[in-house]
Order: sequence, then C-alpha cells, then structure tokens
Amino acid sequence: MPEIATTLSTPRSLKAEHKELHQELAAATGLPGRLGESARTVAVVLEPHFVKEEEFALPPLSALGDLALGKIPDRLEKVRAMAGRLEMELGGMAEEHRAIVSALERLAEVAREEGRMDLVRFVEKLKHHAALEEEVLYPAAVLVGKYLGLIFAGEMSTDSRTPRADMDVQC
Repeated sequence: MPEIATTLSTPRSLKAEHKELHQELAAATGLPGRLGESARTVAVVLEPHFVKEEEFALPPLSALGDLALGKIPDRLEKVRAMAGRLEMELGGMAEEHRAIVSALERLAEVAREEGRMDLVRFVEKLKHHAALEEEVLYPAAVLVGKYLGLIFAGEMSTDSRTPRADMDVQC
C-alpha cells in the first residue's frame, strides 16, 4: 500500500508568488491619481479570484510531489472534490483572467503614460502568472483529481502508478 501524505494547501512556492503579487498590487493601489485608480480596479477583480485559487484551485497541486513518489493524499476525497470543482469552474476562472488582464492592460497604459516602467513590469509579471495558471497549473490540478479518481475506483495500480493492463483509461 502506498504511503499516506498529510498536507493539503496551496504549495509554498505558489503562496509566496501570490503574496509577492499582492504586495506589489497593494503598493500600487496606494498611489494617487489615475495610477492608483487603475490599480484599485485590478485589485477589485483580482482579489476574489485569488480567494478561489487558494480555496480550491491550487491546493490539489500540493499532492503532485507525493503522487509522483507513489504516496496517496490522506484527504483523497477532499483533493478530488477541489479538483472537481476547479474542473467545473475552469470556464469561469478563464473569464476572470480575461477581466483581470483587461484591467491590467489599462494599468499598463496609464503606467506607460506616467513613465512608471516598474508598474508595466508588474503588469507583465501578473499576466504571465495568469497564463501559467491557465496553461499548466489548472490542468495539472484537474489531472491530480482525475488520477486520484482512477486510483479510488481501482482502475490504476498504486504500486506502479500505471493503468491496469485490462483498463482503457482516458482522462
């Protein structure tokens, strides 16, 4: 039987990146005039999105390292539920990213006009982060849930972490 892992939270590296992005945005929201106003608009659309990510989108990723080593999360059903919720809400999460990127584009425009290349770089960093989530992190979290579902259903061999020979497994 595979070893049981015990953690279920957003991976530390992603938490640290979110914290850094929050801090940079918070500093920008305190600016006067159009820059501050544009940054506050970004914050309004970004904050509820970050909450969802911390609540259910990113915690399944904490199981990746253990799964790669043949360990099964002790809160298997909770991980599967989070990943399932993310799968159901992928369209909405992508729509939120579009709203965030739109607000970021406005912030970048104002930042360029005011010569604040540091804020233009922040915008590019946050846009890159959103693309990384859509292209890699969200799909990986969904796959964690699907993989655990296959194990739970007995359709995967937990010893070899491969599909049973008699199964036609499609995720």
